[in-house]
Amino acid sequence: MKNLPATAAAGVAVVLIGVAILAMTAESLGVAGVCFLSASLVIYFRETRLVGS
Repeated sequence: MKNLPATAAAGVAVVLIGVAILAMTAESLGVAGVCFLSASLVIYFRETRLVGS
């Protein structure tokens, strides 16, 4: 269970990207942009081991 926070962060990133894609199809580009930015930050924190170190 050592990697549980990192796995959870990856799941959050996937959900955010899914929401962003749905927002783009609904032409809500502001929401899509915020979701993509948030997903990028979650992936960055996960990869730099700030989550689940």
